[in-house]
Amino acid sequence: FFLLSYQVHSSILLFNSVNKIKFTMKLALSLLSLIGTAAAFVPAAPAAQTSTLRMSEGDVPLLEVKTKVPCFGAAPLIGEPVFVGENYWDKLTTEYGSEATGTFIRAAELKHGRSAMIATVGYAFHKLGLTLNNISPHEYLSVAKGIKFADLQAMTPLEAMKSLPGESIAQMFGAIALVEIYELTHKDGKLAEDETVAPGLQPGGLTGDLGWNPLNVKITDRRRLVELQNGRAAMFAICAWVAADSIPGSVPLALPW
Repeated sequence: FFLLSYQVHSSILLFNSVNKIKFTMKLALSLLSLIGTAAAFVPAAPAAQTSTLRMSEGDVPLLEVKTKVPCFGAAPLIGEPVFVGENYWDKLTTEYGSEATGTFIRAAELKHGRSAMIATVGYAFHKLGLTLNNISPHEYLSVAKGIKFADLQAMTPLEAMKSLPGESIAQMFGAIALVEIYELTHKDGKLAEDETVAPGLQPGGLTGDLGWNPLNVKITDRRRLVELQNGRAAMFAICAWVAADSIPGSVPLALPW
């Protein structure tokens, strides 16, 4: 009886083991078939590509070394002229931009210098008393607003600007806009109709140079350098004057007024 029971128990274990093996094999075959089916829809991987850097006469060099862009307008300090900010100039014209970038920067400096020179002269005229109340035969700037030239002369230049009516500001803005539009659309005194890029937006444009030269003065490098240097000095001067009038004692210089 015990032997018979042992044989029956062994047969049951063997039967279960066989079933487990069959189930495992079926599961493995099913997974393999699924993987094979999915692989059929996966695009083939591109073949590995290798590139070789070659240095020969006809190849492009690995590192392109840009030529240094010369800058006009070095400051004539003690001894040889010194180019202040040369490192930044080299970065702007070689690393961040090109030679055209330098042309834009130089035009911007020239325009700001010219504006500062006009502002400095106007400021000096006001401080020296060379104002319209002593020159103009008219007493009023605006009769409707009741603004006299003498009242403006008694103020500081900044206070006089703040006291101007809106129409005066609009007139100044309109005059400046006309100059900008003319230079934006004209080249060599003629309307640029065939230009794909407006002349004023090209490198070196919008400097306020309208080509007005009635005395036919020869434009030399020395004259260009003098204009740049005077413009730089005027920018410092007008900033100092505005700061001194706005915040008393902010400029540690003994100004004559």
